[in-house]
Order: sequence, then C-alpha cells, then structure tokens
Amino acid sequence: MAETIVELKQANIYQGGNLILQGVNLTVEKGQFVYLVGKTGTGKSSLLKTLYGDIPLREGEGTVAGFNLREMNWKNVPYLRRMLGVVFQDFQLLTDRNVNDNLKFVLRATGWKDVRLMDEKIADVLDKVGLKSKGFKMPFEMSGGEQQRVDIARALLNSPKLILADEPTGNLDPETSDEIMQLLFRISRDYGTSIVMATHDYRVINKFPARMVRTERGQVTDNATLAFD
Repeated sequence: MAETIVELKQANIYQGGNLILQGVNLTVEKGQFVYLVGKTGTGKSSLLKTLYGDIPLREGEGTVAGFNLREMNWKNVPYLRRMLGVVFQDFQLLTDRNVNDNLKFVLRATGWKDVRLMDEKIADVLDKVGLKSKGFKMPFEMSGGEQQRVDIARALLNSPKLILADEPTGNLDPETSDEIMQLLFRISRDYGTSIVMATHDYRVINKFPARMVRTERGQVTDNATLAFD
C-alpha cells in the first residue's frame, strides 16, 4: 500500500479570523502529482501554507510527512519543513551570493555541518535539475528558467517527501514552463516525491495532465475532470 504523505480530514482552514476553506478532506500518496487550481482568493495559498506549517490547523485533523498539523508550534515546525521542499513563483534566491552559496545557506540553516557532505549534496541536486556546471553563477547571470531550476534544486536539498510548488511557471515563457514541468514530473516519478502544485496555467495542465484539486466557494473538490474556468 502506498505511503500517505498528506492527509486532511474535515480540516477548517483560517486566514487570521476568517474561515477560508471548510471541511477539507484531502489525501496525497507517495509520488503523486496533484494540481491545486482555483480563482485568486479561493484559498489555494492558505491551503499550501497550512501544509507548510505557516498557518496553524485549529479544527479538524491533518498530517504531513508524519507530522500532526494540530501539534505544530515554533519548536517543531522546522522539523516538518525539513521533510518538505517549497518552490516559489519568484525564485526567492539570495542575490548577493552564487548558486552554490545559496544552496549551502539552506543546508546550514537546516542543520548540516560537514562541508564535504554539503558539497556532495549540492553537486547532486544541481545535477538532478540539469545545472551541473552552474554552481559558480550569480542569480542575475541566469535566465528565469535557470533560476527556477535552482529553486527546485533548493527544494530537493533535504530529500523531501513532498514538494509544494506555488505557481512555479507563473513568470516563465511557454517553452521554459514546459521544461520546468518535465523536470517536476521526472522528480515525482523517479524519486517518489509527492508534488502539490498551485497554478492558474491551464495550458500547462492540458499539456501535462494529472490529478486536479480545486478550491472554490470555501470548499475543496477533488476531481480530475472539472471544467476549467
């Protein structure tokens, strides 16, 4: 039986004092690729932030990578986040240091100390995203697609069970978007990494079909055949 990476049962998701999503039931198993779709303001980001431990789960049940979301606090959120990778639309790379140092910064922040092991891990993740020889480059010397690959490499550093991707193709042209999607699907398939990807890009969904979960009217609907907006 496949390992369950995400499980929400009757979860109510709040943003501040406002109930954003009600009675959410969602299961994501090891290696599954799931699109999270819905109009702006319908709760996609709030759902991702709940899975990431950024928004506390106050009502209902939830586990992510074996961590109980109801028991999250400032002490144990860092341990949850070591099991996750997060990919952003705007890359969020440190502009004052090269790619290797960007990745080393994350490793140090998550408790790595052995320099040789860090160098090996950085070489490994850059190889996985097709940037083997680009570690010395500064972010401003790279294209948008290359920066997004660095962002994905960063998400892979701690061999996550789950990658949460928030509009990862939002700032990219169609050709580059396709390359990033192929990379994400390969990571999901080859390494058994579950991926939940929030997107508005229906061109991408049509070209790379997968399970689709929709946020609308305060509900989450899990149905891969929903009509597009």
